[in-house]
Amino acid sequence: MPSPAELFDQILKNLKVSNYQEIENRRDEIIKSLNGEYRADPDSTGHRLMVGSYGRHTAINGVSDLDLLYILPPDLRNKYRSPEGPYRALKRTKDAILRRYPTTDVSVSQLVVAVKFQNFTFEVQPVFQEKDGDFAYPDTKKKLWLRTKPRKEIEAIKEFNTESSGSLRVLCRLTRSWKNKHDVHIGGLLIDTLAFNFLKQNEQYQSGKRYDQMLSDFLAWLSNEPRKCYYLAPGSNQQVRVKQAFQRKASAAHELALKAIDSEDSDSYAQRWRDLLGKPVPLSDDQKSRNHDYINSEQFIEDYYPQNIRYTLDIDCKVKDQNQSNWLSGLLRRRLRLSRERKLLFEVTFCDVPAPFELKWKVLNQGEEARERNMIRGQILDDNGSQCLQETSDFYGDHFVECYAIKDGKLVARAHISVPIG
Repeated sequence: MPSPAELFDQILKNLKVSNYQEIENRRDEIIKSLNGEYRADPDSTGHRLMVGSYGRHTAINGVSDLDLLYILPPDLRNKYRSPEGPYRALKRTKDAILRRYPTTDVSVSQLVVAVKFQNFTFEVQPVFQEKDGDFAYPDTKKKLWLRTKPRKEIEAIKEFNTESSGSLRVLCRLTRSWKNKHDVHIGGLLIDTLAFNFLKQNEQYQSGKRYDQMLSDFLAWLSNEPRKCYYLAPGSNQQVRVKQAFQRKASAAHELALKAIDSEDSDSYAQRWRDLLGKPVPLSDDQKSRNHDYINSEQFIEDYYPQNIRYTLDIDCKVKDQNQSNWLSGLLRRRLRLSRERKLLFEVTFCDVPAPFELKWKVLNQGEEARERNMIRGQILDDNGSQCLQETSDFYGDHFVECYAIKDGKLVARAHISVPIG
């Protein structure tokens, strides 16, 4: 059984971006095409800055959105100063990239040029660098060049990560793993801002030790944060908008963390952390050996699609017997368990993913009876077009159902509901 330090060392290894070489090769090819277009220097990979989570070094494996600034020659400012200038700059950037990647989906949006590769998307933004190191970026809706300060955010994160013995980036990555596992609608810069603020207020976690307790206390801190419309980003003091309240999910996650910490001396220790952080948590040797006694057919959505959680997906279940029907969410709030031989109709109750998209389901049975009957299941299933899934409550255990929305080849929303039977 691993110690907390050993387990978290392995988790953090699994969270490292594994395809960084592919990302950087694509980045360099994009930049070469732009330097060829704007500077007649197609061999140069300069005049660029990676921003976003990858640029702040807080991204985790499976990162699917990559933010890349291309610094335009300053003598082009007057050429793109007109109201049509922002669009013209983006259009020229798009055309240059298309010449390098003629079969790739390359498109102009309000602020960026999106370059959609199979495993990730680059959002390329042509910018002018200001004397103070800030950047002017194009906005085609406002027809203006606006100011952004990503370099100051990168520097602030880097400096405090060093000051906190690496704890800041560790906490940012662990929080992203929780976000992906539990469909928490919280942006990358907001995660980094919240982790920054927490560690500034809790100096005991700046020593780089006890990541399990640090994460647990951070989740408790998040659950008690007052509701705000925005936070101020480190370094830049730019407003970082809160798109959706995170307090309720943080509270539930804190309970999972406490259970995991309490199970440190048990065989379920790694599994408890996996319930919170997902597949990056490796199973213990004891758990692996038990898996040989039955067919572990569980599949993981992150093995098939890069994650870019940005929409909301909610599911519930109608529990039916001969006399009545109840919503599973209501039973869970009352801490009730389901009886066997009930008809279960899982359905999507809310989804704001723009059409078209694919919907998929997963049913995982857990517990001794599921293992003895070799009925773990856990395969990823296609929706039949009804946005519903019919099941029955067959045997005892703490089971769960998940639902996934896939758009443009990426996991963009997910939902989870517990199904305790017996």
